[in-house]
Amino acid sequence: MRAIVTGGAGFIGSHVVDALLARGDDVTVVDDLSTGRRENVNPAAHLWEHDIRKRFYDPVDVIFHLAAQADVGTSVERPVFDAEVNVLGTIQVLEAAREAKARVVFVSTGGAIYGERETPADEDAPRLPASPYAASKLAGEEYLAMWNRLHGTSHVVCRLANVYGPRQLASLEGGVVAIFLERLRDGKPTQIYGDGLQTRDFVYVGDVAAALLAAVDGNGIYNVGSGERTTVLDLHRLCARVAGVEAEPELVEPRPGDLRHSVLDAGRAERELGWRASTSLADGLRLTWQSA
Repeated sequence: MRAIVTGGAGFIGSHVVDALLARGDDVTVVDDLSTGRRENVNPAAHLWEHDIRKRFYDPVDVIFHLAAQADVGTSVERPVFDAEVNVLGTIQVLEAAREAKARVVFVSTGGAIYGERETPADEDAPRLPASPYAASKLAGEEYLAMWNRLHGTSHVVCRLANVYGPRQLASLEGGVVAIFLERLRDGKPTQIYGDGLQTRDFVYVGDVAAALLAAVDGNGIYNVGSGERTTVLDLHRLCARVAGVEAEPELVEPRPGDLRHSVLDAGRAERELGWRASTSLADGLRLTWQSA
């Protein structure tokens, strides 16, 4: 298969590239390297340094669209920029796919779209975006759905839970595992916003890459998560155990707008794609620690 991975020099995208190459596919990475890193790109892939807000074309079979403005704070401060990357960039991807007659697997966000949830959210749960980032991702999903109706395509959406693993940067949004492990490794204090009892759905990046490849044969929208709740306090304890240290976090004032609970129901992906997260949080943290 001939594939493009937009954002393929980033954390998740680079793992998708590795998974495609491992099965013998021809892969081109489209990335402007604004947040992605050249050293993340597998040397067997072709790197095309390009801004997805500008038109592009390549004769491929599938485009995995991961390039995005993914920082919630930036989206609040610069909503126009956020929309340019996440909405206009997605339209350019759809146009490139239409010209190439290629399928698109669009990577979206789970927790940010569903909002506060006491129970696991399935794909039909109410969508309650609470930031420009979440709204722009949801707009991208709607463009895909409209494109499918207008052009008879069968593009697919994958809504991700909290992804962690090797190559994640502590400096970027959603990198709580990377933050904890980096600070524990360096002997620096750690902080948790709020009481630490907020829960998240953590899913290992290798499992996510497998889900995105499986989604090429799917149809519609799929949640990609572990389906398991983990408190941030429990996550910290697991990180400290992996790092081989005894450390307690400092609890600080909660951040406005942070979700209390967010977990995904990934049952549809298991039923229709035969995919489920197979890496336990303890094993995934160990693999992440060993890769540093």
